[in-house]
Amino acid sequence: MDPSLTILPDSPARPLQFADVQALVADDAARVDALIRARLASSVVLINQVAEHIIGGGKRLRPLVVLLAAQAAAAEGGSRDQDDDRPIAAAAIIEFIHTATLLHDDVVDESDRRRGRATANTLFGNAASVLVGDFLYSRSFQLMVGTGSVPLMQLLADTTNAIAEGEVLQLLHLNNPDTSQDDYLRVIERKTAILFAAAAELGPLLAGAPVAQQQGLRRYGHCLGMAFQIADDLLDYVADETRLGKQLGDDLAEGKPTLPLIHALEQADADETRQLRAAISAGGREHMPAVLAAIDRHGSLDFARQQARAWANEAVAALAVVPASPAREALAFLASFAIARQS
Repeated sequence: MDPSLTILPDSPARPLQFADVQALVADDAARVDALIRARLASSVVLINQVAEHIIGGGKRLRPLVVLLAAQAAAAEGGSRDQDDDRPIAAAAIIEFIHTATLLHDDVVDESDRRRGRATANTLFGNAASVLVGDFLYSRSFQLMVGTGSVPLMQLLADTTNAIAEGEVLQLLHLNNPDTSQDDYLRVIERKTAILFAAAAELGPLLAGAPVAQQQGLRRYGHCLGMAFQIADDLLDYVADETRLGKQLGDDLAEGKPTLPLIHALEQADADETRQLRAAISAGGREHMPAVLAAIDRHGSLDFARQQARAWANEAVAALAVVPASPAREALAFLASFAIARQS
């Protein structure tokens, strides 16, 4: 894949700020937020406390993809039917599924910080975090049924199942120095890319768009998710901790072999190989200096950046199936945004 980002033909200038993209779907995004908060409400006080803590903050990137993809798919035939609430529900469902996975992930990873704040499991305990995660999954199921769309339910059921497989697959590779690049890509495809893919497919699916558009936008979401996760894993080695909201080296401490480390290990000499394998097997941060030195020596950060950019390029190329529109340009912008962010 060409590591340079594709520029779509006959396209106007892309939005230069993330806020410009948000503004395109501001009204719908407000409706999504209102729906999320309404459906979070429970007579159980602890559920409200945990849910309110985890649902706040963040860029709501996945719901944004749902709304933009719905606009992009509708561009050829005019504006989306504003009486159709299903894209709003779909965006909320995607956010509920994503948030539930975060709650469960933080328990599994024993994380204490996310987005610069204490994690729910740190504040409320592991049991509460897992159970509220289950509550969010069940809320997403209720919203799915409310749409009355069997294709939507099938897509999201398959997606949720694949995410669970990805989490188990990642668990199998913890502290495993024999994890290959292909192994790593299989993990991030299931744990991250597949939810982005579903988010991008839902809009055209609900609009009854041609199959080619549904498949193309799904491909866009998949590639966007791959780029996003590789870039996210890069931040664990290079980000400003204040902006990142967590301590550098968390992935290494948890024994997660991500792309920069895997690449360095593939290029390492005998002495480096022993050090890097020990770092992955043992976890912890005491090996961080040796890992950073090896990653720097073998250009592994640049390699990972090139891979993220290549996936972003593929995401933009996949948008050729939908007509030129501000929504299509916003989706293209998100591909570059995903690999350029610092937190």
